[in-house]
Amino acid sequence: MTQTRPAPDTLRRSDFPAGFTFGIATSAYQIEGATSEDGRGPSIWDTFCREPGRIRDGSSGDVACDHYHRWEADLDLIAALGVNAYRFSVAWPRVQPDGRGPVNAAGLDFYERLTDGLLARGIEPHVTLYHWDLPQPLQDTGGWPNRDTAERFAEYAAAVAGRLGDRVRSYATLNEPWCSSILSYEIGEHAPGLRDRRLALAAAHGLLLGHGLALPELRRQAPRAAAGIVLNLGPQMPASDRPEDVAAARLADGRFNRWFLEPLLRGEYPRDVWEACRADVPEVREGDLALIAAPLDFLGVNYYSRGVLSASGGGVPAGAPVTAMGWEIYPQGLTDLLLRLQADYPGLPPILITENGAAFTDRLEEGQVHDPERVRYLQTHLAALRRALDAGVDVRGYFAWSLMDNFEWAYGYEKRFGLVYVDYPTQTRVLKDSGHWYRQFLR
Repeated sequence: MTQTRPAPDTLRRSDFPAGFTFGIATSAYQIEGATSEDGRGPSIWDTFCREPGRIRDGSSGDVACDHYHRWEADLDLIAALGVNAYRFSVAWPRVQPDGRGPVNAAGLDFYERLTDGLLARGIEPHVTLYHWDLPQPLQDTGGWPNRDTAERFAEYAAAVAGRLGDRVRSYATLNEPWCSSILSYEIGEHAPGLRDRRLALAAAHGLLLGHGLALPELRRQAPRAAAGIVLNLGPQMPASDRPEDVAAARLADGRFNRWFLEPLLRGEYPRDVWEACRADVPEVREGDLALIAAPLDFLGVNYYSRGVLSASGGGVPAGAPVTAMGWEIYPQGLTDLLLRLQADYPGLPPILITENGAAFTDRLEEGQVHDPERVRYLQTHLAALRRALDAGVDVRGYFAWSLMDNFEWAYGYEKRFGLVYVDYPTQTRVLKDSGHWYRQFLR
């Protein structure tokens, strides 16, 4: 007899396993502000934002959501949502202004206050160590393509875990290394804004090596905390069954998904992508892949959309619904992705959906923000997740992106992903209808 599941609009927390984690997520540079306070050094994003034409609205994260000063009220806001977990990132330049050498005590003090404040409210802290804000002095010596950066990252990871320890439920080494390598060093859309495929692939290897070097440090300093990594993943589908479109989708899948999955889960780079990029592939030294492929306690998956590829490029299918980012709304892609991970990678570690959300054009009207599209997005993606659970995929948690509107990288403040609306001139926070829905769902 086939088991039936509730429709997306009637889904409840009780339709998920007992002990399933429901959370909300942010990142440091997007919300903290206070970029020159209490000993914080400059990051590549501080530099990038000051280069003309890099950020669509000419803004920066200098103030952002002023979370550095408003963290206590923001934690109360998280608690009021009814989530049992909060995923946040630590700003490397706040902890180690030069990316090496002495630790800035005031920086670690802030994250300790944040961690203890969450625990006092009954909320699990989930820490991401690197969400793209590399200390500028490390970029000045080559950034992630320089192997020394991986060594410095392991030292930084040890410092953070040494202070926060097992009070943290999980540590993710990296967030979306595709973004901090390919998008940043080849496509040029993110800091440091370069356009060099050779450097991009070297950066990707450097990031994965940094992850591999950091894992044993995390396990030494916080043995009871889970240690893993977060990847942005999505199905890459051919626009037709023509061989050339199928080949384009296969290569896109290799560059977007498998270039990171296979070193981590199989200890090797995908052969087809290696051959396609042969002139630009990174130096891989003996022992590198064994470090990178060390067992994970969890794999974080950030899912937003899929890719649809043809021999002439990619695009959104005609008539498909899209978010304000122009990304196709395709909940089935989450189910497909999770089933594919389960099928392709025997021994796959437990999965956390570490980001899932959407930007829409939100307006504050008479003290309220009505965002029915985001409510529907959350409902349909949670239903897609439920289908994957029914098929036996070991998913342990879901974190909605994002707690509040924030600095959306190269888009500045033009795009709003939050369940909480931020009126930037006043820093007033207003719970959107989607936030009210999430709170009701969690009850």
